[in-house]
Amino acid sequence: MNDKPSSQPWWRHGMVWLVIGGPAVVVIACIATLVIAVTHPDPVLPTLQTPALKARNLGASPP
Repeated sequence: MNDKPSSQPWWRHGMVWLVIGGPAVVVIACIATLVIAVTHPDPVLPTLQTPALKARNLGASPP
């Protein structure tokens, strides 16, 4: 077996990039989602939604 430590620098090992790359991709995706959410907010719905209220009341009423 080869018990001698590797003489390569840390950035030459593939496992290091798997450990660093996963969280880095998640952070980049989070920042992209935040930018999209801030630049394109959902419109505010009106407070009175008559069809939705009628459907809710009809479904909640006893038969």
